[in-house]
Amino acid sequence: MYLLHAGPPTSEECLHSVLMYAARAPLSPTPPAIPTQPGAQEPHAPQPYQDAMITGLAALALHGFASAPPFPSLDKIDVLVPKPRRLRSTGYARIVRASALPDASVVAGVPVAPVPRALADAVAELSDAGVVRRLLTEAVRAGHCEPASVVRELTQARLLGRPHVVDAVDSLLAEGRAIAEGRLYRMVREHGLPDPVWNVDLRLPGGPLSGAWTRTGRNRRWRWNWTPGLRARAIGRTPRTRRGRSTPASASFWSGWASRSSTSPRRS
Repeated sequence: MYLLHAGPPTSEECLHSVLMYAARAPLSPTPPAIPTQPGAQEPHAPQPYQDAMITGLAALALHGFASAPPFPSLDKIDVLVPKPRRLRSTGYARIVRASALPDASVVAGVPVAPVPRALADAVAELSDAGVVRRLLTEAVRAGHCEPASVVRELTQARLLGRPHVVDAVDSLLAEGRAIAEGRLYRMVREHGLPDPVWNVDLRLPGGPLSGAWTRTGRNRRWRWNWTPGLRARAIGRTPRTRRGRSTPASASFWSGWASRSSTSPRRS
């Protein structure tokens, strides 16, 4: 590859040169001898790079991560290729291999790995705990991806054995819970639901639950509260009704209760 102008290559030229090195040859038997050249202020047209995509810190910078280092400061550009490809890292191109390539998204005219995969490839090369924590936290806080997808990629990359990665994942999960609670607060406020009692430690046979919506009163309005029967069933006892008859705390009760409570409560 040759650079047809004086001075160092631009960031865009670096990206395209890395992809041209790592991508497979085009399937077209007669590719054009000279590709269409953009103008001085025009970006390159998207190229059909096959079996190659940008990943790692370069991909996070393209996705708009504020905590990722600026692109000109990167010494290496990670490019993701299938594992059978016989390629070696050279220059500023660092080869990262994958058993199966994820679906790429086109950003700035180049194929870019999804955020969870790019995070895993970036974390694999980082030893600074603060940088790792900021990247993982921003991924969830800015809405780039869900915590579960990040943890899944880190697990597949066998990175959860590193202490600084484990600490960052704890912050990631805490951030994900805060975002989920924020969505729940907004749902209650925007839909005019009664104020619930938050973070009630209720243990069920199938796992923890924050509380329950129950119907109370003559007008059958929805209210979030503790009922004696629900509390007794939560701790495995058999509650007593007003007439002295007991109701068994069986699995059928919980399955029926879960199916009824799966829909959003409505005010009547």
